[in-house]
Amino acid sequence: MGKNNVFTNDIKEVIINEEEIKQRIEELGKEITNIYNDDDDIVMLCILRGAILFMADLAREIDLPVVFDFMDVSSYGASTESSGVVRIIKDMEENIEGRHLLIVEDIIDTGRTLKHVIDMLQTRNPKSIKVVTLLDKPERRVKKEIDADFNGFEIPDEFVVGYGLDFAEKYRNLSFIGVLKEKLYI
Repeated sequence: MGKNNVFTNDIKEVIINEEEIKQRIEELGKEITNIYNDDDDIVMLCILRGAILFMADLAREIDLPVVFDFMDVSSYGASTESSGVVRIIKDMEENIEGRHLLIVEDIIDTGRTLKHVIDMLQTRNPKSIKVVTLLDKPERRVKKEIDADFNGFEIPDEFVVGYGLDFAEKYRNLSFIGVLKEKLYI
């Protein structure tokens, strides 16, 4: 498990290692570069806090000029389940009217929060909205309301941490994606 040995006892298994993450981000960067043109005005919107590592690495793999912005959205209480109420804690600052918006997510679980954010951002008249996610848990979505335009990895319905994803604000700095031992979050 390498650099993060302090957390080794908390991880049931590593499902995506550091090298796999790096390789897939390079591929995503190429895919995204091929979709847009050199003259496109692209705003990369990082959904805080989980997507920050992913966005930093992904942005360096996109061979086009991009503008960064950030949004902090919450739909979780103290538990691991969504409360169903979406709160905008920090809104984005860039005007996206007539611009391409690329929403960068760490994980799409039920998709409800992301759907709410997209619906809200549509009212700001962007030229387009696309979503890139590092992780996708399609079996958690009751309704197929939302799918990513660019998807890093499809994962099973496990509680994962690492590479930006947390439990109680811990484990974000792991260099891999791992399944957290149940005893730690039950």
